[in-house]
Amino acid sequence: MIDQLVHLLGYDFAQNALAAGLVVGIVCGVVSRFVVMRNMAFAVHALSELGFTGSAGAILVGASPVVGLMAGTTITALFIGALGVRVRERDSVVGIAMAFGLGLGVLFLSLYPRYATQAFSILFGSITGVSRGDVALLVGIGVVTLIALAAVYRPLTFATVDPEVAEARGVPVRELAIAFLLIMAAAVAEAIQVVGVLLILTLLITPGATAERLTVSPARATIYSVAIALVSVQGGILLALATNLPVSVYVTSLSFAGYLLARWIVGPIAVGRASRRAAEGAS
Repeated sequence: MIDQLVHLLGYDFAQNALAAGLVVGIVCGVVSRFVVMRNMAFAVHALSELGFTGSAGAILVGASPVVGLMAGTTITALFIGALGVRVRERDSVVGIAMAFGLGLGVLFLSLYPRYATQAFSILFGSITGVSRGDVALLVGIGVVTLIALAAVYRPLTFATVDPEVAEARGVPVRELAIAFLLIMAAAVAEAIQVVGVLLILTLLITPGATAERLTVSPARATIYSVAIALVSVQGGILLALATNLPVSVYVTSLSFAGYLLARWIVGPIAVGRASRRAAEGAS
């Protein structure tokens, strides 16, 4: 198995997969923290499924499925942001948009005269099929996404922790919500390249949720989230190359194992140490 892995690492497709996984892991790890803090798991699911609808529509008209994917996630983000940025409205708007978008996706696939291999690869991910050009595109999207998130990091954190107080102090809560939805759309489009539409939550929910179990520090939680995402993606790619099984199987398994480890073992130990330090400081 090791010999097979070493042999495959000499090929371009394996190197491209690892390079793409590096970019996707960093972007998803950073965005995942805010997705968890803002309780937007359902929105992530909607963005991914309507991204698939965009891909199906692009294939139908002869365009690139990746362009359709980006268009689908972006349009969905704008729609959700325009109609339901508040928590009490958001889930209803997300559900309505997702139902309509999935209906369109079924229509597009039914109208396509041939077997839509490209569309179905987006459902399950195709990280080992990315080209140098795909890697360059992922890097470009990732850089823009991280720059955008860095630009709104402080006010977005404030609006996430206490939206009412933030709005009272003049923070543009609605605009920040829309901006973050667009950031999520870009992260979703990247993550789909690894795990596909059906398993998107493993990269945009699990790393952030796991990091929350390890520390209460926002900065450390972000670092932990990125580390967890990178281990899951890169480890999943290496294991898939060594065993010829789908990458998504290993990515989801590694991220889930990390969450259980943080929840039941590492997290309680860290909390216990923090409590003892607090008690010693008080005394």
